[in-house]
Amino acid sequence: MSVKEINYWLMKSEPDAYSIKDLKNEVETLWDGIRNYQARNFMRSMKIGDRAFFYHSNTKPPGIVGLMEIIETKLVDPYQFDESSKYYDKKSLIDNPRWDCVKTKYVSEFKNMITLKELSETYTSEELTLVRKGNRLSIMPIKKDIALELLKKLEKN
Repeated sequence: MSVKEINYWLMKSEPDAYSIKDLKNEVETLWDGIRNYQARNFMRSMKIGDRAFFYHSNTKPPGIVGLMEIIETKLVDPYQFDESSKYYDKKSLIDNPRWDCVKTKYVSEFKNMITLKELSETYTSEELTLVRKGNRLSIMPIKKDIALELLKKLEKN
């Protein structure tokens, strides 16, 4: 029996738009509204069982607040076809959609977050893309060794 390799990701959300508490209450959600091709491509490479750090962005302080699991992949983002949605894309076609999403499941909320400041003081931009100056991606991979370090730190908190 082969053991499936788990990949780790960081996925950002503004807490006033969708927070870790929202996910905890709903248990599962579509991670939709991604309109950046690089973030979309990262999402396309996710596999069922992968883990993602839930990151609260555009708040004070921003940081990693929880953990979720990828439970469905390769889903079509329905909002690209909804003209009343801010995520509507008139160039996206039903038979050739541009935008995907994944379904995530709540795993845990950490007692204490790891702030962006702490992450910047601990990791270089080569180790953790999040701390790279000017990085605005909402989804990014996390190297396994860094992810395991983060999990250890967050479990201690």
